[in-house]
Amino acid sequence: MNAGPNLKKTPLYPCHLKYGGRIIDFAGWALPVQFTSIIQEHRAVRSAAGLFDVSDMGELEVTGDEALALLQYTVSADLARIGPGRVAYSPMCNHEGGVVDDILIYALSRGRFLAVVNAANIEKDFRWMEALARRYPRAQVRNRSDEIAQLALQGPRSLAILQPLTPVNLGGMGYYRSIEQVDVAGIRCSILSRTGYTGEDGFELYCEPGDAPSLWEALLEAGRAHGLAPAGLGCRDTLRLEAGMPLYGQELDDRRSPIEAGLDRFVALGKGPFVGREALVRQREQGRSLALVGLEMVERGVPRTGYPILRSGEEIGYVTSGTYAPALDRHIGMGYVPPEFAAPGTAIDVKIRDRLVAARIVRLPFYRREEEGK
Repeated sequence: MNAGPNLKKTPLYPCHLKYGGRIIDFAGWALPVQFTSIIQEHRAVRSAAGLFDVSDMGELEVTGDEALALLQYTVSADLARIGPGRVAYSPMCNHEGGVVDDILIYALSRGRFLAVVNAANIEKDFRWMEALARRYPRAQVRNRSDEIAQLALQGPRSLAILQPLTPVNLGGMGYYRSIEQVDVAGIRCSILSRTGYTGEDGFELYCEPGDAPSLWEALLEAGRAHGLAPAGLGCRDTLRLEAGMPLYGQELDDRRSPIEAGLDRFVALGKGPFVGREALVRQREQGRSLALVGLEMVERGVPRTGYPILRSGEEIGYVTSGTYAPALDRHIGMGYVPPEFAAPGTAIDVKIRDRLVAARIVRLPFYRREEEGK
């Protein structure tokens, strides 16, 4: 399926057509929702590996003597201890404590960082960080999104697939670590990192846009014997939901705080001033009004985004995401409820159309991989 004329295309768009990708509009980008089926691709990632095009993600380079100071003020996590080669996840809050975006920050070298932001938020995040940078004249923010392509290789066979293609010892590379200027299948990758958004082990490869198709083909060829499959947005969503990972625009937005979303470990109130700190301090002291929870359907039904959550017939919250979980063979979701109803085992109902369907609160994540291979 071809993209509409107004949609942006990643450098891998021809590869998506070649491998039969079903193209949809995702935040203005022409991206494959699936190649075969969402369930098949999901199970391939859980049992072997999947290859994703994530070139729609944005990359904002922050440099200068005050680069770290700017980022410390911009995000809620404490970046003081991440040296070169480390990667940190953090919410980026507004002044009311809501989430502007949730981002990855790569510490590349002294005074040089790369913030990887969600595709739909690139321009918003860039303008936000530029405005905050006025407080730090010795820091510069540059939008490099159009200059970088990104591929994600995810699944338990990722290491076995990628290792023969590079001289770097990937087995000795820790989780949330990165290396610059790495050769992979004869292609120069500006960054190779080991993180992921699927709940599995995996790697991200950043390269020149013109090199992306060759890298895609080399990875697929190397992974053929391991069960590697091209994978689309559909299974990326079901995988991250099984792993209990929030999605911006659903679990996270400019109204919900990281404390409400259960991301307290990424909120360092003691590190000094940062945007939203005062609001988060008040919320910590007074208590949050809503809490993000996992839910599992007891009766047959799919909890969809926006569906009301009820307790004893009274509406108490709403579903943020829901799906059939292929690795678990049940219907699951996430949603917001008052903290007094957030305990695992709490009986609730989800209103699906005009019918109340029984569900229960469960602990997140729904799925946790074995730690072998980290």
